[in-house]
Amino acid sequence: MEVRFLDNNANTDEPAVLEVLLQLRPSYDIDSLSAQIKKQQAHGYQVVYVKSPDGILAVAGFVVGEKLAWGKHIYIDDLVTNANHRSCGVGKFLIDWFKAYALEVGCEQIHLDSGVQRFPAHKFYLREGFTIASHHFSMLDVQCSNL
Repeated sequence: MEVRFLDNNANTDEPAVLEVLLQLRPSYDIDSLSAQIKKQQAHGYQVVYVKSPDGILAVAGFVVGEKLAWGKHIYIDDLVTNANHRSCGVGKFLIDWFKAYALEVGCEQIHLDSGVQRFPAHKFYLREGFTIASHHFSMLDVQCSNL
């Protein structure tokens, strides 16, 4: 297994990488997902994937950022292990890669959010050393009221 960065310009793995990412983000299709990734890459979003002779085993999208609360950090936006390769150590392999990469680029922290209904993912993240550090609040339909 090896971790590779997705370079959309000349990457023959891109279609297979997108197929795995669609397992996490089914509201997209291949074309709209590719377009959205390219749009986000213009703002620092990066995609890595785990490849083996068996194919694309996992995909993760992330940004390296800096905040007052966290300092320089990695924020994992998207992380999915291919459904055909779950519970085989691929997720741990990718999280271990993120730990090494974080240190390589000068980050001391790694953050992510996980949907409240994703209990198997929560169990995995806790087992890998993540803690539940906050509640994430969101407003999905922003409207102005009585200004």
